[in-house]
Amino acid sequence: MKKINLLLAVLLTSSTLFAQTKWNVDKAHAKVGFTVTHMMISDVDGNFKSFDASITASKADFSDAVFDLSIDAASISTDNDMRDGDLKGEHYFDVAKYPKITFKSTSISKVDDKTFKLTGNLTMHGVTKSIVLDLTLKGMGKNMRTQKPVAGFKVSGTIDRTDFGVGTAPAAMVSTKIELRANGEFGQE
Repeated sequence: MKKINLLLAVLLTSSTLFAQTKWNVDKAHAKVGFTVTHMMISDVDGNFKSFDASITASKADFSDAVFDLSIDAASISTDNDMRDGDLKGEHYFDVAKYPKITFKSTSISKVDDKTFKLTGNLTMHGVTKSIVLDLTLKGMGKNMRTQKPVAGFKVSGTIDRTDFGVGTAPAAMVSTKIELRANGEFGQE
């Protein structure tokens, strides 16, 4: 009888250790942004004010993590109302027709203890393309209020806006290469 109880305890512990764990973004400690070069001489930074993100993983080192991100395209901000209005319009994001920008990872490969290559499908302006991003695990800790685990990540990469049909401006006016960057703190459910 003791052997059966011990076996059951081991099986239950094993299934708990390998269970999928969901992590949700703490929006107060997160940002999704970009940089684009204007007229080949200056950089313009922007971000999205409204987004949601989550991670699902069963391994403690996040080597099997799946990242999900959904952005409200109309929440774009470059700190210039006229430019933001133009970006929301038909010539760029066309937010009335394409209100969401999404990313869902399809694979993750570990480079070292804290860095990964994150591959996934980015959907923007009605077009879905596979992209590869650099992902860094900034650290782990414990939420002081809930006492649940937290993890911090930084992601960066570059896309070509014309691959997604975003923007009619020539490259000499608005660069086709867009630098993406995001960082955030995620709390375990």
